[in-house]
Amino acid sequence: MTPAASAPARAWASLLGAGAAEVGFTYFLKLSEGFTQPGPTLAFVALGAVSFYLMTLAMRVIPLGTVYAVWTGIGAFGTALVGILAFGDPATPARIALIAAIVVAVAGLKAVSRE
Repeated sequence: MTPAASAPARAWASLLGAGAAEVGFTYFLKLSEGFTQPGPTLAFVALGAVSFYLMTLAMRVIPLGTVYAVWTGIGAFGTALVGILAFGDPATPARIALIAAIVVAVAGLKAVSRE
């Protein structure tokens, strides 16, 4: 793979990492209990910085609107899943279907994107 050809792949990898870090920072935001717990608060800040940094790398190649939509989609899906698995949020059929719709929308944005 040539360096120019690998730029889109690196951008998408950065975007996926940014989304994963977003899920992490929301998890630690919950654990920070209103920023009263130092460890989770520091993890929240660190993962927030990582997420935004990786998002800026993705924006070098992928259009802003696509980056933001995919980043928020990954965050919404991942955070909803973490809420269900780690914090006992309800997992009703309607919520699961709507969370799945987010995954379809993010995959659709990837499919129609041209870098």
